[in-house]
Amino acid sequence: MPCRIFRIITAVILAAVIIAFSFQALGRGPGGHGQGGWPFDASGTPQEVTPEAKEGGGEGVNTGSGPGSTEGVRRGSSSSLPDYGPLREQLIDYIATTGATYGVYLKDLESGATMEINAGEPITAASTVKVPVVLYLNELVAQGKLDWDDRVTYHKDTDYQEGAGILQFTAREGDRYSLRVLANLAITISDNVANRMLMRYLGKENIKLFMERVGGRTVFPGGANITTAADMGAYMEAVLDFSKRHPELGARLLDDMSHPIYHVGLPGKLPEDVTVAHKEGDVWGVANDAGIVFAQRPYILVVLSKGIYDIDQGFGNIAEISRMVYDYQMSVSR
Repeated sequence: MPCRIFRIITAVILAAVIIAFSFQALGRGPGGHGQGGWPFDASGTPQEVTPEAKEGGGEGVNTGSGPGSTEGVRRGSSSSLPDYGPLREQLIDYIATTGATYGVYLKDLESGATMEINAGEPITAASTVKVPVVLYLNELVAQGKLDWDDRVTYHKDTDYQEGAGILQFTAREGDRYSLRVLANLAITISDNVANRMLMRYLGKENIKLFMERVGGRTVFPGGANITTAADMGAYMEAVLDFSKRHPELGARLLDDMSHPIYHVGLPGKLPEDVTVAHKEGDVWGVANDAGIVFAQRPYILVVLSKGIYDIDQGFGNIAEISRMVYDYQMSVSR
């Protein structure tokens, strides 16, 4: 917990700089500030993933059965299919040592094959929900229905929230923020106030309908911020689809997702030169991370957890699960 508090304090110190850079981001191209190691070509398409590979969908029925079986593993369309049975067994054995409940979703972007462990288990989404919210905003901008320069007025009664972010300390009644700044803050420093302002402006029901349209099944049940690993996987895939249809906007969203201040879950134990576009989230007892790993064999990985008594350890567990998946993906690539 002290480490998590330190990261929150760090967020406050760095936020002014991040806000300044976010204004410059209005003119940033697909490479963003991640040029050099950024895994996109000029069209915004991940270089490691061909359009044909990304269009390959999963087939078969997932029963979510026990370790050692191929159940819980969906077969894709490529001739080079990874056998996720051994990896699934390894992950289940590891999860059993944590004493927590996990939902895991993995999709290999080359073959379309997927692996699931409790991927339909309802778990508090925490800040991972900010990805579909900001993705919906990007869709509206791409359609010309909104502009990044449009501004939203801060109202403390509806928008204030403690936790992550800088606006809880700096926003004053009546202050107005551009959609681009709010989107950047919601993703890069997980600003709760920015997210609440966006949700109020866009409309929670509209956001819900969008999330269902891109594949979400457990979306704000009873109004609660609940999701599943499978649903978060669908939102990550929707981000990739958006980046394919709208290269400049999509690359900028992925660039923001690749440069958050909370960067300890999925990328925690991976090589530093591997780009991970992701979003972490936590509340009491919950540690989540969902993202796209642009490794030699790229993939979507979602790890949600509940029953966590130490948030830092929870993200340490996510990092270990991510390392196991990465090592397996690299072995398949050889």
